[in-house]
This record gives sequence, C-alpha cells and structure tokens, in this order.
Amino acid sequence: MTPGENLFDRLLGRTGAVSVEPHASTGKGLSVQLDHQGHVLTLSVALRAQLAPGALNEPRPHLSALLCASSALSIEGNPAEWQHQNLDLDFQGTAGQVLHTRGWVEPNSDGWVLRVQDVGDLLAGQQLAQDREQNHLLACQISQQLRVCSLSRLPEVFHEHLRSLAQRWRIPCVALALLDEEDQGWRIYSQYAAHDAPALWQTGQRLGTRLDSIHGNVPLRLDETLGRSDNPRLHSVFGQADGFLVPYRDGQGVAAWLLCGFYRGQAPMRDQDWLDLAAALAGPLLSRLREQHHHQQLERVEALQGLLGTGWWELLPGTDEIQLAPQLLHSLSLEHGPTRQPLARWLELIHPADRQELHSRLHDLQTLGTPLLAGVRLQRSDATQNPLWYRVQGQVLGEGENRRWVGFMLDISDIKNQQLHAAAAHARLDNLIASAPAVIYVQRYVSGALHSAFFSDSLLPLLGWTLPDCDHEHLPALIHADDRDLYFERTRQLLRDGSVRSRYRVRDKHGHYHWLLDEAKLLRDDLGIPVEAVGLWLDVTEATLAADRIQQSEERYRILVEDSPAMICRYRPDLTLTFGNTPLANYLECPPAQLPGMNLGHWLSDEQRQAFVQRIHQLTPEFPVSTAEISLELPGREHAWWVWSDRGVFDAQGVLVEVQAVGRDNTEVRRSQQQLTQSAKMATLGEMATGLAHEINQPLNVMRMAIVNVLKRLGDGKAEVAYLTEKLQRIDAQVQRATRVVDHMRVFGRRSEIEQQPFDPAQAVDGTLALLGEGLRGKGIELRITPSAVAVQVTGYVDQLEQVLINLMVNARDALSSRREKNPQLRPWIALHCEHDRRHVRIWVEDNAGGIDPRLLERIFEPFFTTKPIGVGTGLGLSVSYGIVENMGGRLSVVNGEHGARFCVELPVAQITK
Repeated sequence: MTPGENLFDRLLGRTGAVSVEPHASTGKGLSVQLDHQGHVLTLSVALRAQLAPGALNEPRPHLSALLCASSALSIEGNPAEWQHQNLDLDFQGTAGQVLHTRGWVEPNSDGWVLRVQDVGDLLAGQQLAQDREQNHLLACQISQQLRVCSLSRLPEVFHEHLRSLAQRWRIPCVALALLDEEDQGWRIYSQYAAHDAPALWQTGQRLGTRLDSIHGNVPLRLDETLGRSDNPRLHSVFGQADGFLVPYRDGQGVAAWLLCGFYRGQAPMRDQDWLDLAAALAGPLLSRLREQHHHQQLERVEALQGLLGTGWWELLPGTDEIQLAPQLLHSLSLEHGPTRQPLARWLELIHPADRQELHSRLHDLQTLGTPLLAGVRLQRSDATQNPLWYRVQGQVLGEGENRRWVGFMLDISDIKNQQLHAAAAHARLDNLIASAPAVIYVQRYVSGALHSAFFSDSLLPLLGWTLPDCDHEHLPALIHADDRDLYFERTRQLLRDGSVRSRYRVRDKHGHYHWLLDEAKLLRDDLGIPVEAVGLWLDVTEATLAADRIQQSEERYRILVEDSPAMICRYRPDLTLTFGNTPLANYLECPPAQLPGMNLGHWLSDEQRQAFVQRIHQLTPEFPVSTAEISLELPGREHAWWVWSDRGVFDAQGVLVEVQAVGRDNTEVRRSQQQLTQSAKMATLGEMATGLAHEINQPLNVMRMAIVNVLKRLGDGKAEVAYLTEKLQRIDAQVQRATRVVDHMRVFGRRSEIEQQPFDPAQAVDGTLALLGEGLRGKGIELRITPSAVAVQVTGYVDQLEQVLINLMVNARDALSSRREKNPQLRPWIALHCEHDRRHVRIWVEDNAGGIDPRLLERIFEPFFTTKPIGVGTGLGLSVSYGIVENMGGRLSVVNGEHGARFCVELPVAQITK
C-alpha cells in the first residue's frame, strides 16, 4: 500500500479516496479525520454506514460536501478556526434521511479529528415536547373561548375550532358526536370536511346507538393494521373509510366522540394528547349546552309559573320571614319588593276568614312537621270582584339543623269560582226541582234496560212512593194493567227514537190511579250508546178526567166549568175572549153571554198589556204553559191581582190558535203584602219620631226667638221696617222648612202606587236625607254623600226605595251608637254612594261600626231575625227591604268592608221605549 492510500480506497477500488480508520471497525463513536483545509481523510465505520453513498464518490471531499445545505453554509474557514466550538452538523443520511449530530474538533498529528454524536432522538424529543406544549396551549385556548362565548354564538365558535383542528392536523373530515338524552342515541353536533374530501357526516345526523358498544377508554383507529376492522358498527359510522375515534368521558361514562375520517396518523400524537384535545372540545361544549338547557328549563318553569299563577315559598329558620319566588311576588302584586318578606305581611294578603287557619297550619308545619294543604282567598279591595283563591301546600325537608320548610302557592281561582258557581247553580236546580209541580226523574241505561236512578221530592206528595218503591222491578206493577203495554211501548220508542211523549195511569200508595203525562229524552255518549233518560211526570189526572167527562157529556163539562170557583176562559192571541165562565163574568160585572168578543187588555194598563202579550207569544208546542200574576183595573173596584195560568193551543204547523186560561183571585194575599210593607214603613216613621220632632222643633224655636225679639223691639218703640222685614222673612223660611218635613212625612207615610213607575233613585236618596240628615248630624254622625253624576231611571216605587234606604241608615245609626258606647273616641260616619252602568244602578250604604258577625251574614235578611235587644227591633226591616228590592227586579246584598258593613241596593235600569 502506497503512502496516501488507505483500506477504504482499496475497498472502493480507487486510489486517493477517503480512508476509514482502523480503530473505527469496532462501531463505537462517530468521527472524521480532516486535513488542515477541512477535507475528509478518513471516516469511522459507524458514521460511514449512516451517510448517503453519493456523498463519498469524490476523493477527499470537503466536509461541507457531506452535510446538508443548511449545515454546509455554516461551515466556513479551516478546522483550526473551529476549535473550542460546539458544532451542530446535519449529514446527508441514507434513504434521504438527515443525520443530526453535535460535535467538536480536536488536533491530531496528521491534522484534525471531528468527533460527533447522534442527537436525532434528542431533537425529536424536543420537537415532540414543543408540539405537545403547543397542543396543550391550543386546547386551553379552545376550552377558554368555548366557555366565554355567548350561547347564541356557541355553534359558530365550535365549528371554527373544529375547522382549525382539521387544518392543523390535516384531518380531511372531522366531527363531534354527542349523546342525545331524549332518544338515548348519538347525534352529530358539528362537522367539518375539507373542500377536496367527501363529507362523511352531516350536522344533526342521528347515529343511533351504533357507538354504544365501543369501549371509550383510549382512541380507536379503524384500519387493517390494528386488527379492529371487524366491528360492523364502526364501518357503519365511517362508511368503510379509514378513521380515528377519540372518546370523552365524564362522571357518567362516554359523553362524546371525536370522529376523524380519512386520517392516517400524519402527526406524532400520543393517545393522551388526543384524549386531552377531545376533552378541550367536548368538556366546555357539554357544560355550555347543559347551561343552556338549564336556562331553558328555568325559562319554561318561569313561564309555567306565570301561566298557572304559582310559585315556591320557603320559611326562613330563626326569623319571622318568608322567601317568595319572583314570579309569585308578581302574582301577589309584590314585584317591587324583596323576595324576603315578613311573614306577617304575607299573611295580611290573605282574607281574614282564612288567615287564622293558615297561620295555625304554618305553625304545625314548623313545630310538628305536619304537611300543609289549604285553600285560601286573597284580600281584595273591591269586595264585588270574585275572590282570588290559592292552594297553599308545604312540607318539611331534611332533619335536625338542616330542616327546611318549603312549599308552593297555586292560583285555583277559576276552579274554585267554577265550583262555587256550580254549587250555587246546583242548589238553585235542586230548589227548582223540589218546588216544581211535576215529578222529574232520571233512568240509567244498564244492560239494555232503563233503571230508575232519581226522582224529585215531588214524587212523595204526588204518589206517596219513594225511589226504592219505583225501581226497575216494582215500577211496572204500579202501572195500570190496561196501560202496561203502552208503558213498555213507551220504553221501546224512547230507546229507538231518543224521545217520547205518552200518557198512562200509575197507582199511588193509597190505591188510587193518577193519569201522568210522561215526557222523556234519551241522552247518548259520543259513540251513540244510550247513557240515561231524563224526563218528567206531570199529573194530568184532572185534565184527563175532564176530557173524558167532556167526551161523555158536553153539558156536564159546561156545568163543571161554570160552577168552578176559578176563572176559566179561552181567548185568541190578540186577547179577544171566545169563552168565559160565570166567575169571570162576575168579576168583570157583565153577563157570561157578553164575554165573547170582549178584550182582556181593556182592564190592563199599557205596561201590563205589553208584558201579557209578550208572555203569550213565548208559548210553544214544547212549552205551552205559562203562569204569571197580573194586575187589573176592574170596573168600580180597586186594583185586583190574579194568578193567571195560560195553556196554548196550536195547529199542525205549530201556530198559536187559541189560549185556554185559568185564574184565581190573589188580591187579598197581595194586599196583605202591601199592608206588611206599609206597617214596616209606619214602624220606621215611629223609630224616626225623635229625629222628626227635632226637625220640627228646630224651626219652631227659631220662630219663637224671632217673635220674642220683635215684641221686645215693639215694646221699646225701636221697631224698624227693615228689622221687622228680616225677622218675618226668617219666620217664613222656618215655616217652609217645617212644612217640607211634614209634607214629606205625609208623602212617605201614604200607601204606594198600584203599579210600578219609572223614577230617578236620586229622589229616594234626597227624601231619605231630608228625614234623617239633621237627626244624624245632631247625633254627631258624619254623612258622606256621593250622588250619581248622571240621572238615570229605574222601575218601581220611589217611597218603598226610600223606605229601604231609611232602614239601612237607621240600622247603621244604631250600630254606630252601640259601638261609640264602647269606644268614645270613635268618629262615626255613614257613607251613601251612587253609581250605575248600562244595566244596573247601585246604591251603597256603608258605616264604620265594625261590620256584622260573619256567622250572621247569611241570616241577616230572615224575617223576625234581629241582633237588637228585646223590645227594640222587630226584625222585619231588612226582610221587608229585601222583598221590596226583589219585587222591583233587583237585589239587596251585604258584605263586610274595611270599616264596617256595606249594603248594596242593585236595581235594573229602566228600558224606556219611545
């Protein structure tokens, strides 16, 4: 071997090539032998094995020829200048790889030795650490932005982060699937696909339960190399494409999946990095979605509370306070106050009738733990409005020091008021049924037959039987044998046609038979199945027997009609008589033969005639009977009152042809009622005697003093014309004052008019004040009068309305006097307030005497009922007043107001026809 030739040159078959150090055959270390200009002389075996072959073709290449372009540019000068420096050199490695090294230069006898170490793994670790740090920062940034963005922009912000993630890690198709709590399946919340990649999923797409069987502990790659391609659920999700799934777990399991489609692992990411990234996306998103769901739930609850008029409450321990829900504060008109309210203030909102009971139940709830359930009314300023009803319910939560007393209030006004109206209507219906002359019955449809289920109270006085006596088994036996087939046919026709009208005989308890007119109607449900039959029995025994007698003998019928004490007649719709019996002729003071052709309206006033004709025209074939009380002006007599019953006779087309009427004289009864009213009026005058005497004595005293002064002046000879004129005018004014009082007493004390007349209620108010005003003021009672702003008229008797107002004000006076004896500091007052609308006039009489015992309110209008001492009151004032107002078509009522009793006289406005 010649000088300058080494073993590496011989192996390559050329001379002058770079040689390999003999000691490098051990494979330890990486070194390069350089000359003083930086040319490569020899390479260690380990280094040469890692270099690209093309870099060693030239003999004695310069060191920069073995380096990558970036490192070659940094090698300048000669090895002597590289001493004491750390050199980072990147060699051209095999297969296009780069060999990253770090080394230093040492002097050698033949030149220089460059010793290097492979730092590729160290650099890769540093790069991986930097990537992980950047990934962590990015995840924190994503999480922070998702937490602070508004709920309305949450989908948009999340989609932007999803797009950034796909572009950073070069994922062609990425999506996030969330668990849908409604159908317990998976749904794509958001997705992004690159412009050159097909979209595997769509936003809102349902995945069903296809991800439930996948264990969500680590990221899962879908490809052949991992051996997990046999899962059909994954293939159905990714559509046979390569993919990567990253789970996100919360306290209840896997709550989200990050789906990466067409992803082949370009970026070096650990499983934990993917899990952290998925958590950064799904964690704050789920938190914000749950927050949004919570807000929506709160909005729904608040809306529902507003619609229902409800809200929660809680008693605060250790204090006398209660905390109310904001919506409940609004319902109770406390929206401007704090949610913590004093318990006493809350209880003040409750009606006094329910306040004590609610307070007691709250005490039991706190001390005994008894659950609270009560229905209470709210206190309302206007007593005429329907009360507001609330259901108050509460219970105890927790034990010991952690006990809490919570509950809710629910507005049940509609239900409660409907129940009250239904109860009132049911009571009126029961009263109507009980007082009806006919027997009302109900038959239930059971297994193809009708079974008696109800009979009105009129059954017992009519037939003497009760409901068990007339059940399904016994009723046919009570039917007359000759009419039994007719009764069975009646039942079949009712079930077939839905309505029936028949007549048959029924035996009473004494063995007598009654002819009953049976009218019934069948009620069906929505499917047309019979439910029950409702009908009535009308006792037509007399009419039937009369008809039979008429058929047997017209003469006997005529004698029966003529000898009847009742007035019987027939007339046409224009009130022209076609027949009248002897009692009617005697009342009208004419022979019976002259009755045909006469008109009943001749003895009626215009108002009575109009009401009579209107009632007759309301008769129909279905309701042919009408009863009313009429007032007549009989010749040579005072007014008479008849109870008049009409029955219409109709032709085949349902047109009224004739009317058959029966009447009886009710004059004595009506006069007795008038006498009772007059007696009550005179009793009122008697009670006012002291005040009226004061009204008359006062002007007499004034006149007496004026006369004394005039006589004294005349005796002294100092009488002047002006002085005498002034005194005489004063005497004349007092005479007129006394005359008005006496005249009004005379007008008030006389009997009422025969017929009701239109009048202004203000007249009755003025008359009442004329009789009582000065007397009340003399007793120290303040009068607060609010007259009606517009004149209006009602129909009735002005003196009787004045009597009602006097009774109310006298009762108020007595109550105030009684209370002032107990409380001398009381400043008594009586208020009289008038108001009206298009339909009614209302006169309110109120005082500050403290009101009436609620237990006595229902009995206040009963005859002879009084709270005054024996010998002081008759107990007829309010009863007569109630009858007077009712007779005028109005209503007298009373409630307890804030200061005392409030009586209301409500009368209908008169309809004046022009």
